[in-house]
Amino acid sequence: MAAVSPSSHLNKAVRQQYMSLPQGETCQVTYVWIDGTGEGLRSKTRTLCRNPKIIEDIPEWNFDGSSTYQAEGSNSDMYLIPVCMFRDPFTLDPNKLALCEVLKYNRLPAETNHRSSCSKVMEAVKEHCIWFGMEQEYTLLGVDGHPFGWPANGYPAPQGPYYCGVGANNAYGRDIVGCHYKACLYAGVKIYGTNAEVMPSQWEFQVGPCEGIEMGDHLWVARYLLHRVCEDFGVVATLDPKPMVGNWNGAGCHTNVSTKEMREKGGLQYIEQAIEKLSKKHAEHIRVYDPHGGQDNIRRLTGLHETSSIEDFSAGVANRGASIRIPRQVGQEKRGYFEDRRPSANCDPYTVTRAITATCLLDTDEGEESK
Repeated sequence: MAAVSPSSHLNKAVRQQYMSLPQGETCQVTYVWIDGTGEGLRSKTRTLCRNPKIIEDIPEWNFDGSSTYQAEGSNSDMYLIPVCMFRDPFTLDPNKLALCEVLKYNRLPAETNHRSSCSKVMEAVKEHCIWFGMEQEYTLLGVDGHPFGWPANGYPAPQGPYYCGVGANNAYGRDIVGCHYKACLYAGVKIYGTNAEVMPSQWEFQVGPCEGIEMGDHLWVARYLLHRVCEDFGVVATLDPKPMVGNWNGAGCHTNVSTKEMREKGGLQYIEQAIEKLSKKHAEHIRVYDPHGGQDNIRRLTGLHETSSIEDFSAGVANRGASIRIPRQVGQEKRGYFEDRRPSANCDPYTVTRAITATCLLDTDEGEESK
C-alpha cells in the first residue's frame, strides 16, 4: 500500500472543534495562483473585515516571487490580482477562494500568466459564444510516489476491470473522488461529472460547459480543490501524462469545443471546417498542449492506449485513437461539438482554449497569440 502523509493521521475531530468556532463579521479569503512552473498552485490567506460580494471587493495583494520560481530575490514582489471568486469548502461560508492573475513588478503578466492573453482572444470572439468542456484525468499516488492502492512490490491485474469499475478490487480512492466532487459543487465550480479511468488509481472529472475564459478559471480552481482534498487524505494527485511506464494508459485533458454555429442545425459543416484548420497547425498546437512544449506528451501520444500519434493529425467519428473525435451522436444529429484528445493532463487550460479559439475562429498563428 502506498505511504500516506503524517498530517493525514492527525485527529480531525480536534480540528473540527476549532473550525466550528464563530468568526464574527470577518471573512477569510484564500488567494490562489499558478506558480512559475506553470503547473503548480500556491495559496495564502488573509482576513477581510466584511464579506466580499463581488470580485472587486477583494483587494490586490502580493507575494514573494523568488520562492515560487517567478522572480529574483533582489526584486521579488509580485502582484496578485483577484479575477474569480468561489466559496471555500474547507473553511465554509462566508469564507472565499480568490483565483488570481500574477503580475510582475512592472505590472505586466508573469511568464506563466496565460490568462491575460487568453482573455483577449475570448473577448475578440465573444459573438461566437464558444463553449468548452475539459476532461481532467489524474492519478492518485502515495507520498512515496507509488500509485495508491497498488501492491507495494508489484503490479495490479492488467487493465480491463478498472474503467468505471466498482468494488474494492477495482476502484482505488473513491472516497477522495467523492469528497472532491462535493467540494467543487459547494465552491461553485461547474463540475459535470466523474469516473474511474482505465488504469487503476487513475480517475477523471469533467468541468463544463464553460464559455470563454471561464473554462480556464473553473478548471484551475477544480485542480486546487483536488490537491487540497488529497492533502487531507495524505495522498498526492499527479497530472503527469504518463505516470507509469509500460502497458498502462496515460492521462490527458480531452477538450470539447462548440461554437454557436456548431450547435445549430447543420452545425457539422462548421465542425468540419474547424477540424480542417486544426489539421494545418498540428505542430503548433502540440507545442502548447503541455507545459514543456510537447515533451510531456511525447511519452503519452504514442498511438497506443487510446491515443493518436504525436507526429500525425487524424480525425474520425467515435474514434478514440484520433487527434480529434467527433462523437457518434454529433455525427448522427449533424451538429454539436468536437473533442480534441491531444492536450496532456498537465496542460494549462488557458493556452489550450486560446490556441483552439485562435485557430478555429481568428485564423491567427498561435505563436503570435502567445507573444
